[in-house]
Amino acid sequence: MKPVILKKAIAVASLALLSGTILIGQQGRAVQGQTQARASGVSMKITVTSVMVGDQETALKFYTEVLGFLKKTDVPAGEARWLTVVSPEQPDGPELLLEPTMFPPARTFQKALFDAGIPLTLFEVSDIAATYEKLTRLGVVFRGKPAKAGPVTVVMFEDTCGNLIQLVQQ
Repeated sequence: MKPVILKKAIAVASLALLSGTILIGQQGRAVQGQTQARASGVSMKITVTSVMVGDQETALKFYTEVLGFLKKTDVPAGEARWLTVVSPEQPDGPELLLEPTMFPPARTFQKALFDAGIPLTLFEVSDIAATYEKLTRLGVVFRGKPAKAGPVTVVMFEDTCGNLIQLVQQ
């Protein structure tokens, strides 16, 4: 992880801690604190998040055949598809939308993140060394080797779709 990115992450976490929106649990994991919205009975959960992709079919092949996700939804949506994958460990959990970059500013944003070495998102793994070895054998391009970053171990890879993805093991 680049020092600047780590400093930004620490700054964001510190600000969240100071504002009282995040509490650290016994396991050292961040847990959501009591907020005014939760106190009033309003709560939200993440059901879909996305990664930007230039070609949905190429992305589907990489995310399923290489990373091991499962295709969940595939329906026409105008010129593209509503195409999601899920973790086999959480088939009813959050979906990852393979979102086409047809909107020119999306391509600009994606390229800027990639060129700056900033991951678009992160995935948690239980054994980062084994995952790194397996994905390396499958031809995945990594930006370094797994390294300790405080209480976690991280490594970043290119997803063949123009994104950097961070792997983390807690």
